Amino acid sequence: MGINMRIERWIRNWLKGRLQRVVLKGELSGWKEVTSGVPQGSVLGPILFNLFITDLGTKSGNVLIKFADDTKLGGIANTEKDRDIIQEDLDDLVNWSNSNRMKFNSEKCKVMHLGINNKNFRYTLGTHQLEATEEEKDLGVLVDHRMTMSRQCDMAVKKANAVLGCIRRGISSKDKEVLVPLYKALVRPHLEYCVQFWSPMFKKDEFKLEQVQRRATRMIRGMENLSYERRLKELGLFSLAKR
Repeated sequence: MGINMRIERWIRNWLKGRLQRVVLKGELSGWKEVTSGVPQGSVLGPILFNLFITDLGTKSGNVLIKFADDTKLGGIANTEKDRDIIQEDLDDLVNWSNSNRMKFNSEKCKVMHLGINNKNFRYTLGTHQLEATEEEKDLGVLVDHRMTMSRQCDMAVKKANAVLGCIRRGISSKDKEVLVPLYKALVRPHLEYCVQFWSPMFKKDEFKLEQVQRRATRMIRGMENLSYERRLKELGLFSLAKR
């Protein structure tokens, strides 16, 4: 992989000779040598893990996305042959996991058939039949099989409104110097998290998101009777659609 031998020896020395033990109800276990893994919280840990899984891939050219210990396989299956190719990729992933002692948690693995007219083929991960799901939260984003992202918008609005309600009940000041920074730091991130991926497709969803900011700006002293556009200008904000 092009790693300098001095660096390789340094990493080997850093990993070898480590011991660990556990505490249960105040009782200490004996020391055991650590034969796999890396020290938790270390700077080198993520780098070494990425090196470890670099050969995890597919032969077919189907999409394989890896993020830390999260793995996704995607492909187009219009025929039984297409389905078999995806199944072969799944079998290869299982073989890799067994060889490298990094077994998948099959109970957490699911299949999502995207689109309305999908043939809904069935797949297995080893001996486990993969459960089909219509929606799944992926890295904090709720993805549904229709890819409309309306459910994600609803979830983002619910979280943002909950935080906004806490601010309204817990902060006595109505000054913009207090509320605007709180809105930017605690509320708006819920409305914009990964929005590059799930940007609302429908006007109704866009309106739901904007309503949160409308409500937040109306909480500020002196802004109650101004139009939304005027409130944004006075507070130095942009509409969420423009952002």
